[in-house]
Amino acid sequence: MKITKPLIDHSLRATWQAVSKMYSEVARQYGITMALGLTLLNIDPKNGTASTALGPIMGMEPTSLSRLLNSLEELHLIERKPNPQDGRGVIVHITADGLTKRDFIKEHVYTFNQAVSDKISQRDLLGYYNTIDAINSTSSEQLFDFQQISNEIL
Repeated sequence: MKITKPLIDHSLRATWQAVSKMYSEVARQYGITMALGLTLLNIDPKNGTASTALGPIMGMEPTSLSRLLNSLEELHLIERKPNPQDGRGVIVHITADGLTKRDFIKEHVYTFNQAVSDKISQRDLLGYYNTIDAINSTSSEQLFDFQQISNEIL
């Protein structure tokens, strides 16, 4: 009998769903969602972060990021201030309540990462990162190829 492994993309989705479910439960304990928690983690806690820089950091479209920032602002976890170097821009700063939630979430992220690292060897961890790099570059190449084909068809 032949044992088959699931497809790579299935393993990625299933793994991310498990991690996402765990992070969502952690975030829920602090009265926010996983997406809001991850956004807080990507904002510089001392100097704030330009709103235009957050999208690329998080791999998000501006509209989705805007909704997240609006939610964080409604919860009084961030505030937006004009960028002193560019009056058209906005710097997102974390409030005291936002910093408290950020610190708790950051601790959970580090704890999870350490727990995973404790279960696998350094060699396997390096193999994991090499694998992820290969998946990312392959998906980017495939996307580029599909976009080129689409442009030729249109």
